[in-house]
Parts: sequence; C-alpha cells; structure tokens
Amino acid sequence: MSLRKPEPVLVADRFPALLEALLDLLESLSPEDWQRPVHDGAWTVKDLAQHLLGDEINILSGKRDQYHESLGPIESWDDLVDFINRRNALWVEATRRMSPPLIYELLRITGEQASAFFQSLDMFAAGGPVDWAGPGPAPVWLDVAREFTERWHHQQHIRQAVGKPGAMEPYFLAPVLAAFVRALPVAVSDFSAPVGAALTLHISGDSGGDWTVVHEQHGWELYAGRPDHPHAQVELPQEIAWQLFTRGISPELARGHARLSGDLSLAGKVLETVSIIA
Repeated sequence: MSLRKPEPVLVADRFPALLEALLDLLESLSPEDWQRPVHDGAWTVKDLAQHLLGDEINILSGKRDQYHESLGPIESWDDLVDFINRRNALWVEATRRMSPPLIYELLRITGEQASAFFQSLDMFAAGGPVDWAGPGPAPVWLDVAREFTERWHHQQHIRQAVGKPGAMEPYFLAPVLAAFVRALPVAVSDFSAPVGAALTLHISGDSGGDWTVVHEQHGWELYAGRPDHPHAQVELPQEIAWQLFTRGISPELARGHARLSGDLSLAGKVLETVSIIA
C-alpha cells in the first residue's frame, strides 16, 4: 500500500492573490454583468459579491476582534444550516442598496485586512470546528483552508455567470481540492464495512491527486495516495469534483462524468460528499 497521512493545506499566503483575482474580475464587469443570475438563480452576481463582503466582515469582527452575536439555540445540524441561511439572506437583502463601485472598494479594504489576519495566525494551533470535516476542534490551518475554499468557489460562481473563466490554475485549485476531500470520512461514516476496507478517490487534472479513506477500528480515516487494490474506486475530473463538493451539480449529474468500480455502494458515497455547510 502507498498511503500516507495527508499534508496540511497551508494557504494563508495565497489570499492576497485570490483577492486580486476577484477584484480584477469585478472591475471588468459591465452593469448588466452585475445583475446576471449565479448558480441556482436565487442570487445575482451583485448579491454574491455582497455575500463575499459579509464573509470578510464576519472574519474581522468575529475571529479577529472577538465580537460575537447571539446565535440563539443551535441544537442540531439543521439548526445550524437554518441559522446560516437566514443570516446570509438578511445580509444580502440589507446591503442591496450598495452600489457595485462601493462593494468593490469595501471588498478591497476588508479583503486585505482579512488576508493579513489569516497570515498572522498559528496554523498548527487548535481552532474551532470545521463541521463538514467532522466534529470537534480542527487545526487552524483547516479552518483557514475552509475560508479559502469559500472565497474561491464563490468567485467561480461569478466567473461562470459572466463567462470569464480564471483562477483555475493549481496554485488556487489544488489546495481547494485538498481541503474539500477532508469531508470524505464524513461522507462514508455511516457505511458498514469490514476493518481494512478502502475507498480511493482519484481526481484527474493537474490540480488533482489520489486520496483514500480506510475503515479502521475507530472509524474511517483519510490518507493521501492509493492502495494496490482498493475495495472501491471513483475517478472524477477536477472541474466536476469541486462543483459536486459544493452542491454546484447534483450527484446524479456528477455520476455521468465519473468512473466507479469495485463495491459500487461504497463508491457511491463519494458522490454524497459535501464540503460546505450551506
């Protein structure tokens, strides 16, 4: 077997480049582009830019400045998802009076401050949970990687909406995928399998790689690499993988681009992987 513990996903120094890519994109948009629908059509490009601004404000106020709002009773996963969806919708509705030039300027200010904050952190300290990667505290580097994926995949939604591809080079996409696959053990957590059973995901493309979850005594564990004879295997193109993990496409549509082999019930769990909360 050629398996090893996956390396930490260290991206704090990449936030400035990701921010510049976003600002260059927004600066190139026409008034019509700002009103184009994104993703599932519920929001426009402008709404999504407002949401990204809210992300930066949340980081600066909540994590940098330790100013926390009352969450109310959060007793289940559904409560958490409902809270996040309500808060996001309220923010977007309240900021619709902002003009595109003002959103652009505020994103530059808050984005630069958030980037500096991320770079100031101890990546190997214990942090808060990254819920889609499992319960309990996560290392700070995983929390920061999660924030990187949030900004990257929403930028991609804007690019898709306006027909301006970019930021797909390995510098950006490789760490995004390496972070997203941390959700694989959660995706297979309820699958009954003998100890030693292995499921390998191969993501093709220059930003992809091989990752394997192995059923061990305590549960499913993620490794980089692949064994010689996994019990199940899934191959996904990188441009499909990131959209699947962020609910940008359905598992059914992703299956049409995937190659599943071995135990198909186990392999199918990869198509249930979700690397976002809401």
